[in-house]
Amino acid sequence: MSTSGPRWLTAEEQVIWRNFVAAWGGLLAAVDSQLQRDSGMPLAYYEILVQLSEAPGRALRMTQLAEASSSSKSRLSHAVARLEERGWVRRTDCPTDRRGQIAQLTDDGFAALSAAAPGHVEQVRSVLFDSLTSGQLSELAGISEALLAITGGAAAGARVAAAGACLPEEEAS
Repeated sequence: MSTSGPRWLTAEEQVIWRNFVAAWGGLLAAVDSQLQRDSGMPLAYYEILVQLSEAPGRALRMTQLAEASSSSKSRLSHAVARLEERGWVRRTDCPTDRRGQIAQLTDDGFAALSAAAPGHVEQVRSVLFDSLTSGQLSELAGISEALLAITGGAAAGARVAAAGACLPEEEAS
């Protein structure tokens, strides 16, 4: 006989859930604070610059960039507008699809990313990797993959297959 009511968390599950939320929030806050302090950019902007830097021709369609950065289209559009103001990103129309736009990392944007990266990596290492054993890191990798699989998130390193769909042929290859 099955019940149709909610499956409440046990006391132990409550502690695990709350600790996970607090730890994740603390990690993001620590990384974001370092980037703001040392590079004048929030983590969300850094992640956008990273996604663009790894794409063919350092450019992605805005829809692909939104998916890759786990942002809504409106939030991404606002962030890209701020990055355009800084001269770090250039937005152009997609030549093969009038509805599409392409965000492209500029040389100044790449330089800003390159300047921010050493401090960012050191902060990530400090708040995450240095505090865990190799066994814990392996467990974290497996847990992360399981959570990504159930939430439909894309694993790091997975690239959008059509990343170059609206880029000139010489940049898409």
